[in-house]
Amino acid sequence: MTRLAILDLDGTLLDTLGDLAASVNVALAAVGLPPRDRAEVERFVGDGAQNLLARAVAPRHELLEPALAAWWTDYRATCLATTRPFPGIPELLTRSGRRLAVHTNKPGELARRILAGLGLLDRFAIVTGGDDAPRKPSPAGTLAILRRLGAPAADTVFIGDSPTDVRTARAAGVTLVGVSWGFRPESELRAAGAIHVVDTVAGLAPWLA
Repeated sequence: MTRLAILDLDGTLLDTLGDLAASVNVALAAVGLPPRDRAEVERFVGDGAQNLLARAVAPRHELLEPALAAWWTDYRATCLATTRPFPGIPELLTRSGRRLAVHTNKPGELARRILAGLGLLDRFAIVTGGDDAPRKPSPAGTLAILRRLGAPAADTVFIGDSPTDVRTARAAGVTLVGVSWGFRPESELRAAGAIHVVDTVAGLAPWLA
């Protein structure tokens, strides 16, 4: 049977905040709203682009659709401007003794394009996005990965940086390993029920051995 690790993308594998925030501010300018600072955008991230922009335009919710359209146009063009793997991630993936997959709420085509642009796509057997399966915290995407790779839930780890990832892993019956360098602090992961949280990329090595 396959020993598997499923990883979240934004805030877990990749530092995407700079590009996300820049595109948020392009979108806000397009609809006549003032910019948001990086810390605000960081709090908004984690539940997909529509929720990101809904939070950014609040309370002007009538501007959501044009802001979202402007965001997508800019982000698709600039998503690799500053996005990079967190230091040590490529090497960790190379040394992994588990088969690897990605489950993200970012659209699958875009997730795969970003990973390909960073030279990481071939590390993953499957990359499932938020348009390939019901969005997290639904476990459907994770469960489909398990079926396709013949991996038992009991020997699968899900690595992520948000309460959404905690809920996804719990619903799928797999072990959750939280990372504290992403978009949500360790306190939020613990409050959501995370038992295992690591503070460094090196700390993930035993979980991928």
